[in-house]
Amino acid sequence: MELSLVSLGILFVTGLCAGFVDAIAGGGGLIALPVLLALGLPPAQALGTNKLQGSFGTLSAAANFISKGLVDLRQCWIGMGFTFCGAVMGAVVIQGMDSGFIKHLIPVLLLVVFFYTLFSRTLGLKQSTPKMGRNLFFGLFGLGLGFYDGFFGPGTGSFWTGALLVFLGLDMTGAVGTTRVMNFVSNIVALTVFIIGGNVLWSAGLVMAAGQVIGARAGSGLAIRKGAVFIRPFFLTVVFLTIVRLIYVNYG
Repeated sequence: MELSLVSLGILFVTGLCAGFVDAIAGGGGLIALPVLLALGLPPAQALGTNKLQGSFGTLSAAANFISKGLVDLRQCWIGMGFTFCGAVMGAVVIQGMDSGFIKHLIPVLLLVVFFYTLFSRTLGLKQSTPKMGRNLFFGLFGLGLGFYDGFFGPGTGSFWTGALLVFLGLDMTGAVGTTRVMNFVSNIVALTVFIIGGNVLWSAGLVMAAGQVIGARAGSGLAIRKGAVFIRPFFLTVVFLTIVRLIYVNYG
């Protein structure tokens, strides 16, 4: 598929905006995927190209959080391993299974995340006492959310951030940074499946990736500087828009 210079310019700006939003609160796919579909990419190729450009953004954001000491990779290895395994299983299962039930369930679960965060006004403002051991948490949620991201995907970042806040007691900045690391792992697995299936438009994906890297760096930097007071309302807004988008897609 040949893309004009105007289309490539649109894709770069889209990647920039998506990377900025995704680095702070997730949901960059809400911006990127509709643009790819609007430019005429088939759905499977749009999804694969979205994973390509998104992987660059999550890597850029994760590296920024790690370099500032807000994410300790030594404490994430177990989660990364379980997330990888879960994503592989999800990517395999989706090949022969209907995701219809999941599509209807996810907006409901996201509503729980939204209202819990909304009414727990101190959630994420500072670190709190963990409600679950770190190894058990990463084993359960790594497998579960890794599987979900490999199987379906939308809202994964919101679920990770919410779980890290509630069960590990991280502050908002640490939760968002750790989410980016876990998202990167599951994104790579899903991307590999799309590449094997020939469902990536490299020209579009790499142009968007350039924008993603810049946007993700700027977004993560802003999140680091402003902290929970800034991230919390941004996070709630993105979760709400994700819910609206999924309801529209499922029932509109």
